[in-house]
Amino acid sequence: MNAFILLGVPLLPLLLAAALSLRPGRAPLRLVPWAALPALLLAALGPEGKQASLPWLLTGVELGLDPIGRVFLALTAGLWLAAGVHALHERGEDPARRRFFVFFLLSMAGNLGLVLAQDAASFYLFFSLMSLSAWGLVVHKRTAEAWMAARLYLVLSVLGEVALFAGLMLAIHQAGGETTLAAIAAARPEGGAMVLLVLGLGIKAGMLGLHFWLPLAHPAAPIPASAVLSGAMIKAGLLGWMRLLPLDAAGHAVLGEVLVGLGLAAAFLGALAGLLQARPKTILAYSSISQMGLMTTGVGLALLLPAMREPLLFAVALYALHHGLAKGALFLAVDIAGRLPHSPAHRYVVLGLIVLPGLSLAGLPFTSGALAKDLLKAPLTTDSTGPVYTLLTLAAIGTTLLVLRFLWRLRRDLAPAAAPVPTGRWLPWALIAAMSLVLPAMAALTALAAPGVPLPGLADLSLLWPILAGLVLGALGGVMLREWMAHRLPEGDVAVLANTLIHATQGLYARVSPLREIRLHPRLRARLRRAQRVVRHDLEWAERHMTRWGRLAVLFGLSLLGLYAAMALMP
Repeated sequence: MNAFILLGVPLLPLLLAAALSLRPGRAPLRLVPWAALPALLLAALGPEGKQASLPWLLTGVELGLDPIGRVFLALTAGLWLAAGVHALHERGEDPARRRFFVFFLLSMAGNLGLVLAQDAASFYLFFSLMSLSAWGLVVHKRTAEAWMAARLYLVLSVLGEVALFAGLMLAIHQAGGETTLAAIAAARPEGGAMVLLVLGLGIKAGMLGLHFWLPLAHPAAPIPASAVLSGAMIKAGLLGWMRLLPLDAAGHAVLGEVLVGLGLAAAFLGALAGLLQARPKTILAYSSISQMGLMTTGVGLALLLPAMREPLLFAVALYALHHGLAKGALFLAVDIAGRLPHSPAHRYVVLGLIVLPGLSLAGLPFTSGALAKDLLKAPLTTDSTGPVYTLLTLAAIGTTLLVLRFLWRLRRDLAPAAAPVPTGRWLPWALIAAMSLVLPAMAALTALAAPGVPLPGLADLSLLWPILAGLVLGALGGVMLREWMAHRLPEGDVAVLANTLIHATQGLYARVSPLREIRLHPRLRARLRRAQRVVRHDLEWAERHMTRWGRLAVLFGLSLLGLYAAMALMP
């Protein structure tokens, strides 16, 4: 029974994706969002420690629900459900909506499955399914911007998966052949294995230096896809770190210092880069880089302070839940902003629900942000961690400025609805906006009995001064730097610089190559040109046939479907 329940979580979206692909006229789209409902029910009602072991499959497949997994499963399932309901209406007039929902379901299956995965093979399989299928969400609009963002996303995803696969193989070898994630972490991956795991998962987590796909993918993707990309899928890298890194009683000082440094740098540089953007979704993308930096710092602190690892990891998980819900609400708010109700009272409620998740990100007292930030900083009581405590507090100023920048740019899109807005379009947004303030607080309060978890400071008024400082700086900057700030940093920052260097190199090669060509014998030159034409023809043929990603994704999903059917039928 455990195997059937746990396998059913990723199996249901895979079944529905296959139905949409193979029988498009008979598979109703309205079922798409509800494919995440079993996962949400499992997160809410499933008993602690539910496990399913399949030792005969691959190297031994293990699925389970542990406390950290429950938090991530609740976030992932809830956000996919809300985004799916919203997408049914937001994509209602899209002629390619079925293609969108096939990729949507495949990404959902991978995202839900990797949360439950307790062994290396299934974690990697689900991670790859999620990453590759999300390409179809990024490229969906088929614009030049979408193609560019999707190409970069795909390149980094493949590089990340190669690094993750190599890191897992090395870590399994170091663990004496053990393949469960717990055994790999207990064996303490070292050297190349640890570096590859950090980098492979860091690409998905938006780690500084590997982050530049985010500000390109988010504006290109449809709004519901952006909500799950930033709210749920980006957390897969964070969860992988929490599963695989040596977060034990011995800790790891060097890796901890690296992650703390990268995390704090991302928190401030991500905020600075976001302030120099013009489009609301791009601002939110850089905000995600900044907020993921704070979570990266939390993981680094757990490695540096092994005695406090349990409360720190609990704080990181709660921070992920808080950020995922708040960021999902803000992305969906980009769509709601142009469909405000005509009633003044209702309009103020809508505007309040747009503003509050943003202020929650900054740590407004009595919100999930205050709770998450307090729990993250509570273990930092020694003199050695004092500077980190101060920097975490100052990061809230940057978050406040980013929220103000987002709201300032979003104001241009505020407009009354031209027609009545369907309930399914605004209700999911309203619910997750409200839950971003309520649910994380409830989750923390119910876990206070856990040993080592400090009492949360929801009413900590010391959290107000960074927000007030951000408001003052925002007001001054809005007057003095309003025009200068727009478009001062291109979306994608490092990627744009790399692209410029590539084009410059190509231009230099174009100038030099004729000089080299003169020295070649005419017969040799003719043979090289014929070979070039043959290679180009073969590559173009391969591109036409092998980049039909929709078919490949469906085949991949069907392969998983057959695998899970066999697993479910085995005794």
